Amino acid sequence: MIRSDKKHMKQKKKPERTCIVCRKKFEKRDLLRIVKDKEGNLHYDPTGKMNGRGAYICSDPHCIDKFMEKNLLNRTFKTNFDNEQIKNVKDEILENFKAVSEEDMK
Repeated sequence: MIRSDKKHMKQKKKPERTCIVCRKKFEKRDLLRIVKDKEGNLHYDPTGKMNGRGAYICSDPHCIDKFMEKNLLNRTFKTNFDNEQIKNVKDEILENFKAVSEEDMK
């Protein structure tokens, strides 16, 4: 006999990741992903599907500001990015937030 009781059904585990700034755990889909590709370039990955090594940052404005100041991406990816690359990623993230907030206002 097959049970259809919901409390006996297993819940699918949702992937969690840790913000590299505040070190708090969040569901993966709630975080911002920064990717280092094979060529060593940094990219903001809004889809979460880009190839490469990923680092995650929560959407707290404090964390978005701090990841650039503390050289956390250099430490996370064990390489040295110039400030220009890191600034470009931060600008991409802020641009994305601006576009999303404008859509929410409509």
